[in-house]
Amino acid sequence: MSWRKDRRRAERGYHHGNLKEALLQAALGLIAEKGPGGFTFAEAARSAGVSPAAPYRHFRDRDELLANVAQRGFEEFEKALAEAWDDGRPDTISAFERLGRAYLTFAREEPAFYSAMFESGLPIDSNPALRAASERAFAVIRMTAERIAALTPPGVMRPPATMMALHIWSLAHGIASLFNRGDGARRKLPMAAEELLEAGVLIYLRGLGFPTERGAAAKA
Repeated sequence: MSWRKDRRRAERGYHHGNLKEALLQAALGLIAEKGPGGFTFAEAARSAGVSPAAPYRHFRDRDELLANVAQRGFEEFEKALAEAWDDGRPDTISAFERLGRAYLTFAREEPAFYSAMFESGLPIDSNPALRAASERAFAVIRMTAERIAALTPPGVMRPPATMMALHIWSLAHGIASLFNRGDGARRKLPMAAEELLEAGVLIYLRGLGFPTERGAAAKA
């Protein structure tokens, strides 16, 4: 579900009888324009075309509204990653490369969701639903790491899958942030984000002693 300005203009205003959805869409549009910390509860209400008191029917305050946006973002993120992974078909390495590309694509095409998810500063431990959604998204990356760890060659110590998942997540997140929101977005670089991620992951896996050829991973 990509956010587009023309979509926001089309849906702006509380006309369809779903106040909660109208407020979520309004908040998403404001995040795209101003960042997750750049709008007020009253602005979200105004953007949705309702009174300043109306949002309190569904949300305690602006942070709860923002948490709901972030939760939906993680849900969409999980779907994108799981679809790309496709249970490791046709082989682990190919599926893993698709997952990496999906990560970068989501960050590039859904910047408002991505910002709400990772840049809002919300205390995730105090919001069980948001935490659960984020954990489900990370679980896709961890599942991928478990399948890669299963490729550990004989005689090589098998690394913890969670550690590998965190390393892979950090690399993907860093590249996504650099290219989409950081200095990499403002200068010409010698390779695309997807190429940099693929090269970095291959170097990482080879350093751990893993086979990175698709044929070697076909039955993993």
